[in-house]
Amino acid sequence: MPAAGVPALTPNSKLLTSGEILRLASIFVKDCGVEKIRLTGGEPTVRKDLLDIVDGLNQLRQHGLTSIGMTTNGLALKSKLPQLKEAGLDHLNISLDTLSPHMFELLTRRRGHQSVLDSVYAALDTGFSSVKLNNVVMNGINDHEVVDFVELTRNNDLYVRFIEYMPFDGNQWSSKKFVPYKTSLSTITKFFSPTKVTKASDDANDTSKAYKLEGFKGKFGFITSMSEHFCSTCSRIRLLADGNLKVCLFGNNEVDLRAVLRSGENVPDEEVIRVIEEAVRRKKKQHAGMENLARMENRPMRKSLNVKLKSFFESHSHVVFCDIGRVNVSSKTPKHRTASAQALVRFSTPEAFDALKGNALAKGDVLGVARLAGINAAKQTGLLVPLAHPLQLTHVALGFELLPDTSVVQVICSVECVERTGVEVEAMLGASVAAVTIFDMCKAVDKGIVIEEIRVRHKTGGKSDYAFY
Repeated sequence: MPAAGVPALTPNSKLLTSGEILRLASIFVKDCGVEKIRLTGGEPTVRKDLLDIVDGLNQLRQHGLTSIGMTTNGLALKSKLPQLKEAGLDHLNISLDTLSPHMFELLTRRRGHQSVLDSVYAALDTGFSSVKLNNVVMNGINDHEVVDFVELTRNNDLYVRFIEYMPFDGNQWSSKKFVPYKTSLSTITKFFSPTKVTKASDDANDTSKAYKLEGFKGKFGFITSMSEHFCSTCSRIRLLADGNLKVCLFGNNEVDLRAVLRSGENVPDEEVIRVIEEAVRRKKKQHAGMENLARMENRPMRKSLNVKLKSFFESHSHVVFCDIGRVNVSSKTPKHRTASAQALVRFSTPEAFDALKGNALAKGDVLGVARLAGINAAKQTGLLVPLAHPLQLTHVALGFELLPDTSVVQVICSVECVERTGVEVEAMLGASVAAVTIFDMCKAVDKGIVIEEIRVRHKTGGKSDYAFY
């Protein structure tokens, strides 16, 4: 989801009706030899007539259609799976760029991470011919998660596909965020060694390079549109929800088939076929290249439902950040790591300190509330601190030492995890938020409270363990 939100959606009057979609699909199958159709987005599941469209496409199997697929964000998918399968859908792609719920909220600006995972596993259980998980790899954002996604293929007949980050209008593309597929492949190979990585077979005109780990049930692959394009074998075209036809995902030329269909009563199929053939003949040998594409206007597909013909390469817009990024920790081994941090809350009057100590403040149990606030803050570090890695913490504890001689509350936050990076920031954030909570609940009786000496006390599990008690 872009930071500025989604612009006004295209009015229904300018979108293809389900009847128009099925008519064009029929022309592509019967007269143009198309064998595979994929519904993409935007998000197909928001269309109320989705089942009617899938059912209509299923009727084209008698004319040579062999595959009906869909690419979706998976948020509203799970409950629709049985009906979609019954209507004729047999291939499913689900887009998911992170296995961290916190990072999911940052990227999509909404909750629902568990709903997507539930849809993935439900799709595997429903019995589709293939279930693929699409992941756009972005340097410093989710590139460290490639090994975690590959791990999903150990016990699941899942095809995880890593997509090279591509330039589209509004996605703040930068070469600094680009991760070549060979870098990800090297990371995966080293991490799972000595388990052998082998090249798996690719389907004809496939967009991805498939690989498999020995003994794993599923496989993983790479869509290498930027580092090693597949333009010479691409046989895909895309029909947008507004009726515009794109013969190349990266091209900015579009042909308006909606206008052709609505140009008069009973427009013959031959006229539509003529326009399609002329558009295909103008298709260029290959796209303009990564740096040139970054400077070209090319509207993203987030606004509409797309019909994808001959398995046309799917794309989806992703939020990215400015030209900054996390440290890549994917090559590190998960270890038991600990850290503690402190914050001092200094009261300016002994009376206020005594009221806290005696639990006599009007707002209630100050230290109890501060403890909860600090624990929650430590757990939310990946969401609150932009470049902090989202970590699964195994233990968070908040302690308080009351020092009556100086009217000081010493807040100590201790954190543990088994991860590839340390938890000092989590400990500092927990101590800081607990201290701020004490300030908030006591400021009515002491306006001179000072929070000071926020610092790490110790850390273990990394290259440089230390302690400053």
